[in-house]
Amino acid sequence: MKDKSTTIYLGPQHPGITGNMMIKLQVEGDTIVKATTHVGYLHRAFEKLMERRNWLQSFTILCRMCVPEPDPNEENYARAVEIIEGREVPERAKYIRVLVLEMARLASLLLWYAGQAGSAGLYTMGQWSVGDRNYVLDLFEELTGARIYHMFIWPGGVRRDLPEGFKGRAIKVMDYLEKRWKDYDRLLFDNSIFQKRAQGIGVIDPSMAREWGVVGAPLRGCGIKSDVRIDEPYEVYDKLDFIVPDMYKDGDVWSRALVRRFEFLQTIRIIRQVLDDMPEGPVFNKIPNPHKWVLPKGDALVKTETVRGESSFYVVSDGTNKPRRIHLKGPAYIHGITLLENLLVGQNLSDVSFIMNSLGTCPPEMER
Repeated sequence: MKDKSTTIYLGPQHPGITGNMMIKLQVEGDTIVKATTHVGYLHRAFEKLMERRNWLQSFTILCRMCVPEPDPNEENYARAVEIIEGREVPERAKYIRVLVLEMARLASLLLWYAGQAGSAGLYTMGQWSVGDRNYVLDLFEELTGARIYHMFIWPGGVRRDLPEGFKGRAIKVMDYLEKRWKDYDRLLFDNSIFQKRAQGIGVIDPSMAREWGVVGAPLRGCGIKSDVRIDEPYEVYDKLDFIVPDMYKDGDVWSRALVRRFEFLQTIRIIRQVLDDMPEGPVFNKIPNPHKWVLPKGDALVKTETVRGESSFYVVSDGTNKPRRIHLKGPAYIHGITLLENLLVGQNLSDVSFIMNSLGTCPPEMER
């Protein structure tokens, strides 16, 4: 009997792919029987590139590990260096770091809404959310001088203090986004098309979620409460009041969408607290001349909660002016390969991009 399956290549240049990657699909009719992820079409070899630069030069590379949300990589690396060296961080700098991380979360979530809605054919949502994301990027540009690659969180603190009047402008953006949420609900979450497409699709078995290494919204969408900001607090997260959702338990695209909807509003809540509670004081514990800066021998493992889930850095120093070893363990590797390849089997061809967007994949983070 002849093989009835057909091989289809989705990506690397395709509007439904989350970055430059490709999925090799074997289908029978329009049902997927096998899926294989291929990466390496964009940035790669970050870890080795960083091992050939001094401790500060590596920051130009860190951002490229995940373009939609680069700041957690800066946070991980900076904290690892601080642990190895024993460098203290001023209290005000810790608050500013959390502000930057949560602003990055907002910008990344708005971009996710665009991809998830676009995969269901609801392109107006993408135009709205990407447009609204620009207001957050405006704040980043004012604070850091850049809209995407900020290189703002450095060992010892942050590069500069908040500009005069920044708090008022940031609150104005938060007010706008909270009001805008009613429009998002009407257009996306209350939309019967989106609900029918999302419910019961790409279901993650809660009993397998931990075994597969699932983190972030895909894990919380199974009803499992897990968040590094709560489980292993860093910076000033232990001083902030926010809720990690565990009330959505179906493990499908719909549950993951509701988790991100809830987290968007919680992120605004965190930003408001940070702006209100931020103390006065210095924002940077000055480092030596970067070209002569030598760290003692040692290593450090640090974790940060990104919008995609738990991300960790392992950094090793051999007592020179360069890292001996840098290793990133990001959620995109598990979600975009192990999890995605399993979830796509038995699904309809039209749901590939829909499921992929719900997992939060970032190809450069896979081929790092």
